[in-house]
Amino acid sequence: MADCVFCGIVAGTVPAFVVTDEEDGMAFLDTRPVFEGHVLVVPRPHVVQLTELADDLLPGYFALVRRIAAAVPAATGSTGTFVAMNNLVSQSVPHLHTHVVPRTKGDGLRGFFWPRRRYAGDAEAAETARTIGKEYRRLSVTDSGRRE
Repeated sequence: MADCVFCGIVAGTVPAFVVTDEEDGMAFLDTRPVFEGHVLVVPRPHVVQLTELADDLLPGYFALVRRIAAAVPAATGSTGTFVAMNNLVSQSVPHLHTHVVPRTKGDGLRGFFWPRRRYAGDAEAAETARTIGKEYRRLSVTDSGRRE
């Protein structure tokens, strides 16, 4: 879709700090992260909400989300993640996306009212994306039984 910012990221016409780009979708840093390492995972085709994602795309998409959810704590030193998506309500971009937010006990989050911050600059964001991407690729190789 021409006016969808996430479609632009998938097409490479809108810049993003990409963690991984593959057939099942893309993962990139949220520009207003709850915490450093907050990643958005999107399917390649333009769909607005989960109910519109084709059945044949579900396994690959959610496998990608699962692998990102494993990479984020390993890369950020967090204890776990909060994985969530909005469907229409509170969806700031009308393209299906799954949030993978690093979490640690006592991190200050209460309920769903999340404080936001920006990265200190492009260098910090690029390094964070690189670190998560590296961990994602390491875990992907391990999951497949191949060795680096």
